[in-house]
Amino acid sequence: MPSTHDWINEPLAVVEGMFAASQNGQSSGWEAKAVEFFVEQLKEKEAQSLVPSLNDVPLHYLKPNSLVKFRCLIQDMFDPEFYMGVYETVDPSTKAKMLRCGKYKDVTESGVDLNSKSTVTAERQTFYCVPIPGENQWAKDGYAATTSNQGRAVPSTSYVPSRQKRSYEEDEEMEVQPQKQKETHAGSQSATEQHGNGDCKRQETEAPSSQAASASHLDLNFPLPGEKGPSCLVKVYEDWDSFKLNDTLEVYGVLSVSPALSALAEEKDAFLDPTESMETAEELRVHCPPASLVPRLHMLYGKRVAHNNPLLPHASLEESSAFFSSTLGEMAAVRAELLSYFTHVLLGDALAAEYLLLHLISTVYSRRDVLPLGKFTLNLSGCPTVSSYTELLYQIIQQLVPSSFYLAMSLQNMNQMRLVPKKDYVANRLVSGALQLARNTSLFLDETQLEQGQLDATGVRNVTALGNLISWQKVDYDFNYHQMEFPCNINVLVASEGRSLLPSDCHIHLQPQVAPPRMEEYLSSIHLHPQASSQLNKFRVFLGAARLLDYSISEEVTKAVEDDFVDMRKDDPQSISADDLHRLLVVARLLSLSLGQTSLSRDSWLRAKHIETLRRSRMEQHKSVNGNEP
Repeated sequence: MPSTHDWINEPLAVVEGMFAASQNGQSSGWEAKAVEFFVEQLKEKEAQSLVPSLNDVPLHYLKPNSLVKFRCLIQDMFDPEFYMGVYETVDPSTKAKMLRCGKYKDVTESGVDLNSKSTVTAERQTFYCVPIPGENQWAKDGYAATTSNQGRAVPSTSYVPSRQKRSYEEDEEMEVQPQKQKETHAGSQSATEQHGNGDCKRQETEAPSSQAASASHLDLNFPLPGEKGPSCLVKVYEDWDSFKLNDTLEVYGVLSVSPALSALAEEKDAFLDPTESMETAEELRVHCPPASLVPRLHMLYGKRVAHNNPLLPHASLEESSAFFSSTLGEMAAVRAELLSYFTHVLLGDALAAEYLLLHLISTVYSRRDVLPLGKFTLNLSGCPTVSSYTELLYQIIQQLVPSSFYLAMSLQNMNQMRLVPKKDYVANRLVSGALQLARNTSLFLDETQLEQGQLDATGVRNVTALGNLISWQKVDYDFNYHQMEFPCNINVLVASEGRSLLPSDCHIHLQPQVAPPRMEEYLSSIHLHPQASSQLNKFRVFLGAARLLDYSISEEVTKAVEDDFVDMRKDDPQSISADDLHRLLVVARLLSLSLGQTSLSRDSWLRAKHIETLRRSRMEQHKSVNGNEP
């Protein structure tokens, strides 16, 4: 049985050993056994921590063909490709033939017999994956802390980088000015035949000893502006139909950064004949980018993850029962602390603080036809426009949720930003947009930044897209000749002066109880800085755990709620509508979960009715004073 060092540093040796043991692939089932071996090894959390992460370790520190992991979002799905699953090599001196396994590789060994009858062609799928959009620094640091530094101790031997080694967070120039980035590869490959194994399906007679891979035309296609980190071509061999666009994954696979991949793409680009090739030059650049900038990762094991909070277990509720049992017992106390904190942040408004807390634990838990159940978009109006209050509020939320994005709804942003992903048929790829986000991302829309002016056609489309996202939790991607609907699960908070021009599930007008002369100083004084990590971590666990809990309503309580609804409508049928009842049920659900209760109690129902009565009363008063719609 291979040691931990072996299967992490030499995973292909494990695969090839099982291939050879199966009489060179003639016996069935060896592929499943190989995958099962790695899955079994990775069941141990200690073993997972030994696998270096592409998210944390710069690519030039990682050993080629080693096992690495990547926490990512599927940004695009390319067409399936063919590769040589089994091929035969011929030793040039002895003429001895040997069958080899082509799985989990991009480039084969030298001496491939292309005319061999033993060659077996297989198929694999390619996902274009990017780091989770908007993932906040505390979450990145939390994951990095759980991974061993083993990866950093093994610098790459495939090439020598031409610049100082930097972390992804420091390597800003690559993203901002990609045209200036060049990587020089120093290799010692022989002039024997190299065969591109499916990725750029062609041959090369001689791999150059050095080459420059320029990113001059390479757009890494991150959904959000200013994002850093690696993008990656993930090659999937099994059950690729089980993955969907925008899924959040944790992938364990064999890292491939062979300089030959870049050479193959460049040579093919130089001799591309449009009359003979189905691929355009633009498509080739997108689908075969330099491996030094976009590595390949051959998936051995991958799983969808329900969240990207490093403080919470990724196992199911049943497997994490001990964790959640202890967490439930503390939730009421942590809730009280967080409510007090939010009250200070919202200038003494305890009712608005209650609704902010409920908003942050909301999630779409089910869909009934087209209606997403559980969403709770909050419009917080009455926000001060002085001292960048909304930006400071966002920074506080950013410290509490794993992923978030601040969108200033200025006229320029609305008219110029690409919010909706669009299909580029020339390059055959999905060009990302700012609304291509992972589930449970907190989207903060700052409407206080909207000034007078005219929305152009792009602006109107963007505002419409935001409205559809809020109302239906879906984004209609632009495929030129038609639109394709993609469901999503994004927490939207709209901060505005008056009532937002966008729809919302709940609207509350801020009523400050304090009027600090210097807003920035006031918020800074109550801002929980990263040094207060234990308090912040309690809040982060609370907000994350509340979303993951199961919830139910007993038949007895359901009957009591129905009777209550009938009683409320007896005196004044106009006092409460079906929409009001739906909101009440959502508030009651979130209130119960925030207290660590997984079923609705009579007390929680009465509490939900009470805070909704207070909110509606406040909105009526605000309407009568300002003449605005509540």
